[in-house]
Amino acid sequence: MNRQIVLMGVLAMSTGLAACKKKPVEIAPVPTTGSTAPATDGMDAQRAARERALADSIARARRENMDGAASAAVTASLRAILEAVVMFDYDAAEITDAGRVALDAKLPILRTNTGLRIRISGHTDSRGSDEYNLALGLRRAASARKYLSDRGIAVDRIDVVSFSEERPAAAGEDEGSF
Repeated sequence: MNRQIVLMGVLAMSTGLAACKKKPVEIAPVPTTGSTAPATDGMDAQRAARERALADSIARARRENMDGAASAAVTASLRAILEAVVMFDYDAAEITDAGRVALDAKLPILRTNTGLRIRISGHTDSRGSDEYNLALGLRRAASARKYLSDRGIAVDRIDVVSFSEERPAAAGEDEGSF
Protein backbone atom coordinates (compact mmCIF):
# COMPACT_ATOMS: atom_id res chain seq x y z
CA MET A 1 0.00 0.00 0.00
CA ASN A 2 1.39 3.37 -0.94
CA ARG A 3 1.88 5.47 2.14
CA GLN A 4 3.05 9.01 2.64
CA ILE A 5 4.72 10.52 5.67
CA VAL A 6 4.91 13.50 7.87
CA LEU A 7 8.31 14.04 9.38
CA MET A 8 8.50 15.52 12.81
CA GLY A 9 11.67 17.32 13.68
CA VAL A 10 12.94 19.47 16.40
CA LEU A 11 12.54 23.09 15.33
CA ALA A 12 14.04 24.86 18.29
CA MET A 13 14.32 25.25 21.99
CA SER A 14 13.63 28.75 23.25
CA THR A 15 17.13 29.78 22.11
CA GLY A 16 16.60 29.12 18.39
CA LEU A 17 17.30 26.52 15.73
CA ALA A 18 21.08 26.77 15.67
CA ALA A 19 21.33 26.45 19.43
CA CYS A 20 19.08 23.41 19.38
CA LYS A 21 21.45 21.52 17.15
CA LYS A 22 24.48 22.30 19.28
CA LYS A 23 23.10 22.00 22.80
CA PRO A 24 21.55 18.87 24.30
CA VAL A 25 17.83 18.96 24.92
CA GLU A 26 17.13 20.06 28.46
CA ILE A 27 14.72 17.74 30.18
CA ALA A 28 12.41 19.18 32.81
CA PRO A 29 11.53 17.16 35.92
CA VAL A 30 9.06 14.39 35.24
CA PRO A 31 6.60 13.07 37.80
CA THR A 32 6.93 9.30 38.07
CA THR A 33 3.48 8.70 39.52
CA GLY A 34 1.27 7.78 36.60
CA SER A 35 0.02 9.31 33.42
CA THR A 36 -1.63 12.67 32.91
CA ALA A 37 -4.52 11.05 31.04
CA PRO A 38 -6.81 8.44 32.58
CA ALA A 39 -6.84 5.09 30.84
CA THR A 40 -10.28 4.48 29.36
CA ASP A 41 -9.54 1.56 27.05
CA GLY A 42 -6.71 -0.69 25.90
CA MET A 43 -5.10 1.95 23.68
CA ASP A 44 -5.16 4.55 26.45
CA ALA A 45 -3.71 2.04 28.90
CA GLN A 46 -0.90 1.23 26.48
CA ARG A 47 -0.21 4.92 25.90
CA ALA A 48 -0.18 5.58 29.65
CA ALA A 49 2.23 2.68 30.18
CA ARG A 50 4.58 4.02 27.47
CA GLU A 51 4.47 7.51 28.98
CA ARG A 52 5.20 6.15 32.47
CA ALA A 53 8.09 4.05 31.15
CA LEU A 54 9.63 7.00 29.32
CA ALA A 55 9.15 9.30 32.31
CA ASP A 56 10.68 6.70 34.64
CA SER A 57 13.70 6.22 32.39
CA ILE A 58 14.29 9.97 32.18
CA ALA A 59 13.99 10.33 35.95
CA ARG A 60 16.28 7.33 36.55
CA ALA A 61 18.91 8.74 34.20
CA ARG A 62 18.75 12.06 36.03
CA ARG A 63 19.15 10.37 39.42
CA GLU A 64 22.18 8.45 38.24
CA ASN A 65 23.94 11.68 37.23
CA MET A 66 24.73 10.50 33.76
CA ASP A 67 28.10 11.25 32.23
CA GLY A 68 28.34 13.20 28.97
CA ALA A 69 28.21 10.15 26.69
CA ALA A 70 25.10 8.74 28.38
CA SER A 71 23.46 12.16 28.33
CA ALA A 72 24.18 12.46 24.61
CA ALA A 73 22.71 9.00 24.04
CA VAL A 74 19.48 9.97 25.85
CA THR A 75 19.31 13.20 23.87
CA ALA A 76 19.80 11.28 20.62
CA SER A 77 17.12 8.81 21.64
CA LEU A 78 14.63 11.56 22.43
CA ARG A 79 15.45 13.32 19.18
CA ALA A 80 14.88 10.07 17.25
CA ILE A 81 11.44 9.72 18.85
CA LEU A 82 10.55 13.28 17.87
CA GLU A 83 11.81 12.77 14.32
CA ALA A 84 10.02 9.44 13.82
CA VAL A 85 7.77 9.50 10.79
CA VAL A 86 4.00 9.34 10.79
CA MET A 87 2.62 7.38 7.86
CA PHE A 88 -0.58 8.21 5.98
CA ASP A 89 -2.58 6.12 3.56
CA TYR A 90 -2.43 7.06 -0.10
CA ASP A 91 -4.28 10.30 -0.87
CA ALA A 92 -5.43 10.68 2.76
CA ALA A 93 -4.79 13.02 5.67
CA GLU A 94 -6.41 11.01 8.48
CA ILE A 95 -4.12 9.71 11.23
CA THR A 96 -3.78 5.91 11.04
CA ASP A 97 -3.41 3.57 14.02
CA ALA A 98 0.34 3.38 13.37
CA GLY A 99 0.43 7.18 13.16
CA ARG A 100 -1.26 7.44 16.56
CA VAL A 101 1.41 5.19 18.06
CA ALA A 102 4.20 7.37 16.63
CA LEU A 103 2.52 10.59 17.81
CA ASP A 104 1.75 9.13 21.25
CA ALA A 105 5.46 8.39 21.71
CA LYS A 106 6.19 12.11 21.20
CA LEU A 107 3.70 13.31 23.81
CA PRO A 108 5.72 12.66 27.00
CA ILE A 109 8.75 14.43 25.53
CA LEU A 110 6.70 17.44 24.47
CA ARG A 111 4.86 17.56 27.82
CA THR A 112 8.12 17.37 29.75
CA ASN A 113 9.97 19.94 27.65
CA THR A 114 7.52 22.83 27.55
CA GLY A 115 10.05 25.15 25.86
CA LEU A 116 10.49 22.77 22.94
CA ARG A 117 8.99 23.78 19.58
CA ILE A 118 8.56 21.41 16.67
CA ARG A 119 7.92 21.68 12.95
CA ILE A 120 5.69 19.13 11.28
CA SER A 121 6.29 18.83 7.56
CA GLY A 122 3.82 17.19 5.21
CA HIS A 123 5.05 15.26 2.18
CA THR A 124 3.46 13.60 -0.85
CA ASP A 125 4.64 11.78 -3.92
CA SER A 126 4.66 13.39 -7.34
CA ARG A 127 1.30 12.05 -8.50
CA GLY A 128 -1.30 14.80 -8.77
CA SER A 129 -1.01 18.51 -9.43
CA ASP A 130 1.39 20.73 -7.55
CA GLU A 131 -1.51 22.60 -5.92
CA TYR A 132 -3.24 19.39 -4.83
CA ASN A 133 -0.04 17.91 -3.37
CA LEU A 134 0.79 21.12 -1.53
CA ALA A 135 -2.70 21.15 0.02
CA LEU A 136 -2.54 17.43 0.88
CA GLY A 137 0.84 17.84 2.57
CA LEU A 138 -0.54 20.74 4.58
CA ARG A 139 -3.66 18.76 5.59
CA ARG A 140 -1.44 15.89 6.77
CA ALA A 141 0.75 18.18 8.84
CA ALA A 142 -2.35 19.91 10.27
CA SER A 143 -3.84 16.51 11.21
CA ALA A 144 -0.73 15.63 13.19
CA ARG A 145 -0.74 19.07 14.86
CA LYS A 146 -4.41 18.70 15.80
CA TYR A 147 -3.76 15.24 17.23
CA LEU A 148 -1.01 16.62 19.47
CA SER A 149 -2.94 19.74 20.46
CA ASP A 150 -6.02 17.66 21.33
CA ARG A 151 -3.77 15.90 23.83
CA GLY A 152 -2.57 19.04 25.57
CA ILE A 153 0.37 20.31 23.50
CA ALA A 154 0.01 24.03 22.89
CA VAL A 155 -0.63 24.71 19.21
CA ASP A 156 1.71 27.72 19.28
CA ARG A 157 4.62 25.30 19.87
CA ILE A 158 3.89 23.46 16.63
CA ASP A 159 4.67 24.89 13.19
CA VAL A 160 3.38 23.15 10.08
CA VAL A 161 4.75 23.27 6.55
CA SER A 162 4.04 21.33 3.37
CA PHE A 163 6.88 20.19 1.18
CA SER A 164 4.42 18.16 -0.92
CA GLU A 165 6.34 16.54 -3.75
CA GLU A 166 9.29 18.96 -3.46
CA ARG A 167 10.88 16.70 -0.84
CA PRO A 168 9.29 13.29 -1.32
CA ALA A 169 9.75 10.76 1.43
CA ALA A 170 10.71 8.09 -1.09
CA ALA A 171 11.57 7.94 -4.75
CA GLY A 172 9.07 6.56 -7.22
CA GLU A 173 5.60 7.24 -8.46
CA ASP A 174 3.73 3.99 -7.96
CA GLU A 175 2.32 1.76 -5.23
CA GLY A 176 5.59 -0.20 -5.05
CA SER A 177 7.63 2.88 -4.16
CA PHE A 178 7.15 2.39 -0.45
